[in-house]
Amino acid sequence: MTASASNIANALTAGSLTDENNAPYTALTTVSKAQGSETGGVQTQIVAKNPGYVTAYAPGSPFADENGLVGAPNVDFAEEIVKLKLAEISYKANIGTIKTAAELEDDLLSILDKKV
Repeated sequence: MTASASNIANALTAGSLTDENNAPYTALTTVSKAQGSETGGVQTQIVAKNPGYVTAYAPGSPFADENGLVGAPNVDFAEEIVKLKLAEISYKANIGTIKTAAELEDDLLSILDKKV
């Protein structure tokens, strides 16, 4: 969610193709890696998207080169919104799993209380 939020917030942050001090925002993405089977879960890392920015024609920009080109973040709004929605669905599913586990634990304790 952090990478998508940052990309959306900086989607219009163009920069110079030649001046490092005024470089365009580099879009971010995530890379996920499964943890070992013993611990389970997934480890996710935020990395720079490749390419992080693309050239765009903006002759009026203060960052434009002699050809009117600037660096524009490589951000696709539709892709970022889909990623945010998938993250929301994933969080809701995880919450549902936790609630179900808690309910099962409560039921088990109730059964054990009745037998003791």
